[in-house]
Amino acid sequence: MKKDLRSHWSLRFLIIYRKMVTRNGMLYPILGFASCVAFLYMSFGDLKLSANFTKGPRFSFVERNGTQFFLNGKPLYINGWNSYWLMAHSVDESSRPKVSAMLQAGAKMGLTVCRTWAFNDGGYNALQISPGQFDERVFKALDYVIAEARQQGIRLLLSLVNNLQPYGGKTQYVNWAWQEGVGLSSSNDSFFFDPSIRKYFKNYVLTVLTRKNTITGIQYRNDPTIFAWELINEPRCMTDPSGDALQDWLEEMSAFIKSIDKNHLLTIGLEGFYGPSSPKKATVNPEQWASALGADFMRNSNITNVDFASVHIYPDQWFHGLGFEEKRNYVSKWMHSHIEDCDKELKKPVMFTEYGLSDQNKDFQLSQREQLYRTIQDIIYKSAKKKGSGAGALVWQFFVEGMQEYSDDFGMVPWQSPPIYKLTIEHSCKLARIQGLIQENGNLKQLCSKRK
Repeated sequence: MKKDLRSHWSLRFLIIYRKMVTRNGMLYPILGFASCVAFLYMSFGDLKLSANFTKGPRFSFVERNGTQFFLNGKPLYINGWNSYWLMAHSVDESSRPKVSAMLQAGAKMGLTVCRTWAFNDGGYNALQISPGQFDERVFKALDYVIAEARQQGIRLLLSLVNNLQPYGGKTQYVNWAWQEGVGLSSSNDSFFFDPSIRKYFKNYVLTVLTRKNTITGIQYRNDPTIFAWELINEPRCMTDPSGDALQDWLEEMSAFIKSIDKNHLLTIGLEGFYGPSSPKKATVNPEQWASALGADFMRNSNITNVDFASVHIYPDQWFHGLGFEEKRNYVSKWMHSHIEDCDKELKKPVMFTEYGLSDQNKDFQLSQREQLYRTIQDIIYKSAKKKGSGAGALVWQFFVEGMQEYSDDFGMVPWQSPPIYKLTIEHSCKLARIQGLIQENGNLKQLCSKRK
């Protein structure tokens, strides 16, 4: 193929150059030669870029069977992380090396899934500038993220909209409808029940899922680099604590996504709070407020088109009067409760798609972060050993050096925290042994050989 392409472009070069030479004087041959060199450089440069991005590891789609994920017929358990900023940091080519470095670093730690934003609605470097209007530069940035992840052997959990205001979120959709004079309400929660806004979001979803990657040539819905779609980050509809408004939206949107893309798994993006009809609202929820947010872990996760449940873990955000050990004990109870729900009732995998410990706590010590993360990872490992529904966890969040503007009180450069770095690799190796992957994967074989 490469030889044929080379012959094709060589022939075109000769034709163009001959035409330039037969014109008057030496200026045309010189300019003609320079133009042809530039033409060939750009042509082969593009071919080289595409060729490099198609040499990555062969990927298959992750599937679900009962309470487990499967990949190529084997159970899959996930150790991963969040880097929400990958698309935003890929818009300018000068900052793309940091994206590549982060994905490479994840692979070197044995991590297999990265959760990141596939949205930026309105504002600076927006993907969706206004309803149905997209910035091709930013779409190409998302193309790059997906292509680069494939190169590094990392799968992506792509979130489609934010319940919160950063990167636009449901607030931006409501503002658009209000500005166009079609909005039913100025309430942020009208995102879930306004027919015009539902149309905006469906159009967005259709555009993203059917996007043809300009680097790989693969439509997103056909690309196994994408592990799964996440409907919305941390949905809440506090104006309807019964949960009916959010439930109706989730049912409609999950069915819509599955009508377009039957290849990929789908999750919601829940925090995991039990709703007003759940008996666990009083025994497992952090406090009474958690059952009045319009979300219900059991009811929402039981939707047919939702393939796996999602839960977040932020004990220091939910409790302010507890000491560290009390928070850690609560996390154990929280995780076991959701794994039990998925083992016995929902019959689906559950992923803890965000977990973290703030470094702004008054008594914070780095050793506390290590202890909490070890507790979380041990619970996942024990569930995996029993072939249970605890399918994985994703730490919030990892960076590389020089990215302080994207950090928060949970973020870290993992290799700058040696205990966390070591713990992360150990957990990757423990999960890989359960799956029998170490001998099949050169990186894992080298990574895990010293950690038996």
